[in-house]
Amino acid sequence: MASRSTSDTRTPLSFTPYIRPELNIPEFTWQAVLLGAVLSLTFGMVNAYLGLKVGLTVSASIPSAVISMAVLKGMLRRGTILENNVVHTIASTGESLAAGIIFTVPALIFLGLHPSGFFIFLLGATGGLLGILMMIPLRHNLTIREHGVLPFPEGAACAKVLIAGDVGGASARPVFLGIVVGAIYQFAMKGFKLWQDTVFWSFSSLHKAAIGFELTPIFLGVGYLIGLRVASYMALGGVIGWSLLLPLFDALAGSSLGIFFGLDENVQQLGPFDIWRRYVRYVGAGAVATGGMVALVRSLPAMKESLYVALSGLRRSGEQDRSAVRTERDLHPLTVVGGIALLGLGLWLIPIFQLSLLAAVLAVVFTFIFVVVSSRMVGLVGSTSQPVSGMTIAALLAISLLLSVAGYSGTTGMGMAITCGAVVCVAIALSGDMSQDLKTGALLGATPRYLQLGEMLGVCIAALRAGWVLFLLHQAYTLGSEALPAPQAKLMATLVEGVMRGELPWTLMLLGGGLALVAEIIGIPSLAFAIGLYLPITTTASLILGGFVAWRVKKDAPPEQEQQNERAMLFASGLIAGDALMGIGIAVLVVSGIDQGLTLRTAGSGALEYVLTITPFVLLAWGLIRMARRAGE
Repeated sequence: MASRSTSDTRTPLSFTPYIRPELNIPEFTWQAVLLGAVLSLTFGMVNAYLGLKVGLTVSASIPSAVISMAVLKGMLRRGTILENNVVHTIASTGESLAAGIIFTVPALIFLGLHPSGFFIFLLGATGGLLGILMMIPLRHNLTIREHGVLPFPEGAACAKVLIAGDVGGASARPVFLGIVVGAIYQFAMKGFKLWQDTVFWSFSSLHKAAIGFELTPIFLGVGYLIGLRVASYMALGGVIGWSLLLPLFDALAGSSLGIFFGLDENVQQLGPFDIWRRYVRYVGAGAVATGGMVALVRSLPAMKESLYVALSGLRRSGEQDRSAVRTERDLHPLTVVGGIALLGLGLWLIPIFQLSLLAAVLAVVFTFIFVVVSSRMVGLVGSTSQPVSGMTIAALLAISLLLSVAGYSGTTGMGMAITCGAVVCVAIALSGDMSQDLKTGALLGATPRYLQLGEMLGVCIAALRAGWVLFLLHQAYTLGSEALPAPQAKLMATLVEGVMRGELPWTLMLLGGGLALVAEIIGIPSLAFAIGLYLPITTTASLILGGFVAWRVKKDAPPEQEQQNERAMLFASGLIAGDALMGIGIAVLVVSGIDQGLTLRTAGSGALEYVLTITPFVLLAWGLIRMARRAGE
């Protein structure tokens, strides 16, 4: 081992942390833990709503770091940079856990298995803790040894924000303003019902080809954060699905080629959304599965290296003692190995999981494989851009096939497969988040052990509310509906049910897989394209509007005025949070029946409604551009 580390040439850069290792300043304090827990719950709810509605989640790291500085250093007149780092670390677990839960657990509801709140808590806590513990042995190699090799875009950006705040540069005002604006907009639209949220056109003369936009703060904000390029790839998938495949299926219905694709004459009697649900969505499912496989294949070299690093890291961890410098102190290896073993046994022995020994072993093995992939992948592309759902789909298909071969079928087999997939998904999300947070900590000079403890605490706290939020949104909006389509979970339920019952429409799925491969060949990221093909057009087309705003802001801002884009990013993050939090608040009003008394007008139809819907959104987009320009004045 020593010869490898001394001869390794993969450390082209060295760095000195912002806080030197020999210094001991307040870090894991009660106020940091308490504020981090509150933000973890808040951003967890935001991402739960966002993921169920849009099929995407966004990182809460930078907004939570900015809010932390505003509270600890601004309002309380106390708080060190390492305390703020602990706050953002705990807070980020909420949005990561939410992603893992909402991508998978609703699939159990779609399959009629009715998970309980306690089951969701145990599932989230178990998957999250497995992801964190399995990532710890990778920490030194990924964040220190490969500094300069892995850029960790979000981890490095968060460190810059915290350092800027420490010297008096960062401001939380755009975040809070965005939250207020997003909440007011959502309440006026969904609470008072002053205008509608969607414009949609379908053309019967073009065999029901359709285009539409959901004009809300959440889509404007997400589109801004992912940028014009990614938004364009997703919009391309949506346009092909709704303006090419949908009318093509309508035209081919009943023909010999149509019968080959499973399109009988009844298709012509269906509306555009029904054709999309019954046929086009399966093409998207095949594309997403193929895109996930492509991402996995591309990760094989990194997986091989990271598996070696993980095993060697465990061996080296056993050689460390308390004499290690503060910035190299991880949780004890016995805690790591023992925790993984106990959690794996829990999956098998705790009755509520209803997993056989084989299923529990598959869950742990696939979790380890994809944690290694995820921890390294976020170092390359960031946690927001890593294909969590794609990797989960790949794992879920493999687990479903293995369980089916082993004789498990029906409701029992489907429940086992989804539960295993949920554990893997949550672990992927949390290990990626942990990897980014540990990189931020390494740049700042934080103590890794405190960040690992904070992340584990944040997981358990966030898991407590995961089931409550899911059931509330299901009762108010119905998961799987147009209001909350829960696209990833719907896809996973479809795939598992199809594998277990042998009823997947393979022709349509293979068509989707072929489209994803064509996109990959011509240089379009297949997973972004595939997600756009799978989602409703009102989602994918809307994202490009925020992408155009981001392009305009960056075009207008000279290189020395990068602050303009950063200010707009914080405002966009606030718009997402405000919209989502108000969406959850309105869900409470819907469940309680209070929402009926708030309605100020009854929506009509025609050009006037479109004007009333488009005008507020245009003003909102102008406000986002104006927010960016103010930073340069």
